Amino acid sequence: MINAMRPKIRPQPQFKSLIQTKLKSISETPPAYEIPGGGEGSSSVYSLQQQLRRTFSLGANVFTATSLPGNTTLFHSGSLHCRNCRNKPKIEVSTALKTLFGKQSITFFVVFLSCLLVSKAEKVDVGVEGPTSIAQTGEDFICVTLDWWPTNKCDYDQCPWGPAGLFNLDLKNKILENAVKAFNPLRIRVGGSLQDQVVYNVRNNVENCQPFQKQDKDFLFGFSIGCLDMKRWDELNEFFNQTRAKVTFGLNALIGRKESEIEKTLWVGDWYSHNARDLMSYTISKGYKIDSYELGNELCGSGVSAKIEAKQYAKDMATLKNLVKEMYPNPKTQPKVLGPGGFYDKKWFDTFLDASGHDVIDGVTHHIYNLGPGNNPDVVHRVQDPFFLTQIAQTFKDVSNAIDKFAPWSGAWVSESGGAYNSGGQLVSYTFAFGFWYLDQLGMTSIYNHKVYCRQALTGGNYALLNTTTFIPNPDYYGALLWHKVMGSKVLSVTHKGSPYLRVYSHCAKKEPGISFVFINLSKNTSFEIDLFHDLNLNEREEYHLTPKDGNILSSVVLLNGTPLELSDSLEIPNLKPKLVDGLKPISIAAHSIAFVTIRDFNAPACS
Repeated sequence: MINAMRPKIRPQPQFKSLIQTKLKSISETPPAYEIPGGGEGSSSVYSLQQQLRRTFSLGANVFTATSLPGNTTLFHSGSLHCRNCRNKPKIEVSTALKTLFGKQSITFFVVFLSCLLVSKAEKVDVGVEGPTSIAQTGEDFICVTLDWWPTNKCDYDQCPWGPAGLFNLDLKNKILENAVKAFNPLRIRVGGSLQDQVVYNVRNNVENCQPFQKQDKDFLFGFSIGCLDMKRWDELNEFFNQTRAKVTFGLNALIGRKESEIEKTLWVGDWYSHNARDLMSYTISKGYKIDSYELGNELCGSGVSAKIEAKQYAKDMATLKNLVKEMYPNPKTQPKVLGPGGFYDKKWFDTFLDASGHDVIDGVTHHIYNLGPGNNPDVVHRVQDPFFLTQIAQTFKDVSNAIDKFAPWSGAWVSESGGAYNSGGQLVSYTFAFGFWYLDQLGMTSIYNHKVYCRQALTGGNYALLNTTTFIPNPDYYGALLWHKVMGSKVLSVTHKGSPYLRVYSHCAKKEPGISFVFINLSKNTSFEIDLFHDLNLNEREEYHLTPKDGNILSSVVLLNGTPLELSDSLEIPNLKPKLVDGLKPISIAAHSIAFVTIRDFNAPACS
């Protein structure tokens, strides 16, 4: 049941006594497990998967284990519990190893197999703390990136960017235009790895102004300096204005510096701000609106291809802040100043924030690529693994704590996150499965008081929200749009004691009154039922259930309440209509699905 009556603690998943064991394929190396209570002189280690291989052909199965004195085991008190079985069947296990390979072992595995074939519906109590909110996002929390990568950006023998970079993106494409307009507004962060190699040809003083060219050496990321002429800048801003986008622009932070002769990848010297000044002057003269400027991309800590020392970067941020104040003297229209736009490094961030000075930085930006490289075959498993997904929470907490300590006037932003680096996970990042990771990230960062979350990318790469060539929306586009539509900025504390494979987040509803939930079911075999208090006399609630086509989580087609989401004949984004459900009925969350639920007559004081 959803319970708002008793106080709940801030969600901090603890899994100290749980060990998740995944038998992904019968071809993998079989792990060994201990059996508690093994008799004297008998071996207490055997390969469970080896026995499964001899008996059945099974796919991925999930077990839980508890820590026992002296050892950690798959079995609890001599018994095996099947997590995905109806009525939680329990199979007693003999302590003598020899019986496992006798008649009892046949019975054990037959019962175990029959248990796996039955999908279970599990009832879950969900607790919501309604009196106060625990955090607050920005009103335009959902953000996407547009990147500078050219068509010949390739990774792992694949070139997934196509004509999707800022220099060659078809800004007249009707689907692209409608996709951005649907958010009204959508925050767009312009930047990426190559932004520190972009020069702005404002005064026509750049000879042979050309986009990036592929280079074998002597240039970062294997590309030459790229030149942005004002004709293209006009075209980009026309698109931003027409679609009512909110723009964060990433400035070149390496211009004017040189690489250290002592330390490789370290760039030294002051930031040369004149080119940025010229761009701002032109932008203001044309009436183009910029919401915020971000200085540099992934130059903090150890950097990626280049880095800047923390105190030097703090000095440069002060220069940018003064420049913005000079160019935009009206505080009401003055763009925010953001940085450092890279991976969190405690020592570097603490030093930078401490040295920055009061009110210099408005948004502390960092990047997230916690799923590993795009060619990692484990990406599809990681996005379904609650234990893996939870690990990154510490980074969000650390960034939030650093801001509270050194720059409480600012806010935390994720200014770039694509999950899997080097253009995203092949065959995964554009599918329904990636929504498990993406929406969980949105929920988790909200809890830790992040104001903005920018998804890499709107177009380009395997992780694009829109298909790189057709611009037809991928599943995560609709997940982002639904979040923007139903999840408000005030974050509520929500807890449950059910399976960790059910992820739950709650906010005040985007449009008052009420509260909204997002339920993420990572389990392939278990559905969940959440009962509501009957004495609340709730009216109809609004439900949006997202499922993959044909039940295949690697599908790029998503269904809303059972109907495929498709563009209209006029290439408009479909209207996302909820299913109205009797408020007294339980909320049913199907296996491998995502659901947004809004309860209008749930009166949380935090939302009033």
